[in-house]
Amino acid sequence: MHIEVGIIDPVRIALANAAALSVVASQLPAVVRNPLAVPKTLVSAVVFSALMQAWHLPVGPSELHLIGATTIYMLFGFAPAMLGFALGLVLQAFLFEPGDIPHLGVNALSLMVPMIAVHYSFGRRLFDAKLRDRFNLGKVLRIDAVYYAGVSAMVGFWLMISNDAVAFTDWAAWVAAYFPVFLVEAFITFTAVSVIKGFRANGLVSRMTEVGRLTFA
Repeated sequence: MHIEVGIIDPVRIALANAAALSVVASQLPAVVRNPLAVPKTLVSAVVFSALMQAWHLPVGPSELHLIGATTIYMLFGFAPAMLGFALGLVLQAFLFEPGDIPHLGVNALSLMVPMIAVHYSFGRRLFDAKLRDRFNLGKVLRIDAVYYAGVSAMVGFWLMISNDAVAFTDWAAWVAAYFPVFLVEAFITFTAVSVIKGFRANGLVSRMTEVGRLTFA
């Protein structure tokens, strides 16, 4: 999902950075309302950064990564996931990949915009006590499909407005290569949440995760 530096002009990068900062700012009220969102965000950022560093593979115009997006979202909630992505990219850029610093806004939007789509389409139904959608593997697969379709669309968008012409077949090859990663991540999410739910009576788990708000079969 990374876009290599140099293929997007500075004006568009500046606009992307402004848009990313606006999205981050929109989540700050949730932190004010619930101070526990701060440690959840920190944990989300660390988990995300660790997964990103654990495995990445260049394919075509971008890279394949383990993101852990839906795992982080299901365990820690929407605002911590969004802020965790932004903070995690900052950590990764400054500690491991300084070449990514110019594209922090671009890469953050590639993660955050699909998460907004996930949350407002299917995700929040799982956390809404009135709607009571049950957590199961099918729901996780659907949410992951929406998320990775969104990431793929965002990468396609950046490539479309880039300075370099990128063949549609190269982008399509990258999308196809991400399909098994999407399946792996869906099963990771389902397994992680299923394991954590067994400890939801624990005080620390109940405060630091969102599993208590999920309805299980």
